[in-house]
Parts: sequence; C-alpha cells; structure tokens
Amino acid sequence: MRGAMSFNIERALEVLWACAAASVPEWLPMRYIDWLPEAYEISLTFKAAATGRSNIYLVLLDFSDRGGPLGVYVGMSKYSPAQRFDQHKAGIRSAGSVLKRGIEVLTGPTMHLQYIKRSEATRIEAQLAQALSAAGLAVKGGH
Repeated sequence: MRGAMSFNIERALEVLWACAAASVPEWLPMRYIDWLPEAYEISLTFKAAATGRSNIYLVLLDFSDRGGPLGVYVGMSKYSPAQRFDQHKAGIRSAGSVLKRGIEVLTGPTMHLQYIKRSEATRIEAQLAQALSAAGLAVKGGH
C-alpha cells in the first residue's frame, strides 16, 4: 500500500471492515491500547470464590482533551458490561467520567470476573482499581 493514494486505502479498509465485522469478537478492543496486556495480567490476579449476579467491568476513557493518555474506569454492576456501558452513556446512574469520556467497554480483562458474589465484587472492584492505578494507569471509579 506504500505510495497508494489515501482515498484508495480508506476504501480498502471500508471493504475489509464490511467483510470482517461479523467475525470480530466482542471482547476485542477497537483501537490499540499499549497498556492493555498489563491490564490483563493485573486483572488475572483477582479470583472470585463464589458465583452470584455481579459483574466487574472496565471502560476505556479518553483524556486527550486534557493532553493525557487513555484511562480506565472500573465498575461493578448486576448488568452485563455492555448493558451497563449503554446505561452510562444514556445518563442512567452514570459516572461522569464514563458519560463524558467513555469510549468502549474493555470486556477481555474481566471476563473471568462475571457472575460473582456481590461482596466479592465490591472487594475486587476496589482492589482492581488500586492495582491498575499503582501500575501507572489513569483510573476512575473503583469505589
């Protein structure tokens, strides 16, 4: 593609996306995030012993208007991460950081923290936020 006109590249990407969109898994982020492997490693250190109805989720936050890097919101809900993200963006019991800066749900790192006991979810949410913050990420939520 080197030397190709940019409109040809854009057209080729549109065709590629139209053909491949259905095969892209839900947990795959739609943009490159340099700290995502570290987020996976950190979140995998947390385990839940009991099943329940609570879910831990991460939302990618955009701090570019402040000149900052991408950040993450750590949350807990009885709803699926995608449903809860939609609620945040619709202003339903929304955290201001997700309403204003939320880009997408990062489903992958917390897939193993779905349908867990509420008391454990509360503990893990706070500890996960603290661990991600200690790793140098801009973290909101986790209370």
